[in-house]
Amino acid sequence: MRSILKREVKNYMKNPLLWLGIVIGVFMVFQNVSPYLNIHYLREGETIVNDYPQSYRDGDVFDGYVPTEKELRREKWEERIQEVLTSEFEMDDEKAQSVIEEMKGMDVKTACAHLEGYGFYNSYYEYENTAYHKGTREEINSYISEKLENRAFSYYFSRKFADFAGLFMGFFATVLLSVLFMQDTRRNTYELLHTKPVSAGKYLSGKVGGGFLVCLIICAALNLIFFGICLVSTRNSSFEVHLMDFLLASVLYILPNMLMIVSVYSLISLLFKSPLPAVPLLFLYIVYSNMGSRNAEGIYGYYGRPLAIMVRFPGGFFDTAPPPMALLNQSFLILAAICIIFLSMQIWKRRRVY
Repeated sequence: MRSILKREVKNYMKNPLLWLGIVIGVFMVFQNVSPYLNIHYLREGETIVNDYPQSYRDGDVFDGYVPTEKELRREKWEERIQEVLTSEFEMDDEKAQSVIEEMKGMDVKTACAHLEGYGFYNSYYEYENTAYHKGTREEINSYISEKLENRAFSYYFSRKFADFAGLFMGFFATVLLSVLFMQDTRRNTYELLHTKPVSAGKYLSGKVGGGFLVCLIICAALNLIFFGICLVSTRNSSFEVHLMDFLLASVLYILPNMLMIVSVYSLISLLFKSPLPAVPLLFLYIVYSNMGSRNAEGIYGYYGRPLAIMVRFPGGFFDTAPPPMALLNQSFLILAAICIIFLSMQIWKRRRVY
């Protein structure tokens, strides 16, 4: 097993495409996470200037947005509803105000259902757009301070890193691991391997372990690089940055996905005697994993899918949270990958020549 594992790792380490892929990965991930490195406490007289609206559902703190408090959010929403009723539904001010008065005492969902009676069917989206508003210097600094009181900056940044690094690793591993079984599934080599005194367990452990170890090395390199970038970028902000936050996010949200990808390659390669059918299958798997859906309120977003090999962290920087049941899903991925590997062993044994 060790000899197979070492051979696979050495072969990949000698491949310039691997190192080129790491460079491309660093560039791609940096392009997506770089805005979060600009987060800092605003100095006296410093402001964040942009052309975005006063209230914005996708606002983030690096753009100068802070969450809107519940009471203020309801007030802004009602103002927007009244504006839409007069401009788009051609109500006069008095009639629009009476509709707002009718909504008093109702919760948001009930109020939205009430507005549907007037033909206003997207009122909840208007409510979503009031989630964040442009904050003052004091509001922004207070918000940052509150979020960093019990959590290090790297706790939040590592999740955004895991989001985009996991997306890159999924595509890169699909391409990179396509050659893992390529040589061994050629007709003469495949038949020769089945006449050798190597067990299915040792052979597949070496191949799968080699592929997974290569992914682990790439992921470790990305972790160290972005830990260093984060550390340097925040040195003037007095933010805490811990390497363990990066490692934990990668172990929880990236590595189980890599294990699943390499196990799928083992099954397809032995089933069809070629790894190539696994390539389009895995790309479809990634698309499935990255698809959004609608929640109970009908809002479209990313909420995770069963056995998905992507864990995304959409939303504001300080509001990042894994999708519901994400950790349970990752545990099922590991279990499913192990089952697939054992199934691959059975296929290998059935085709062995004694």
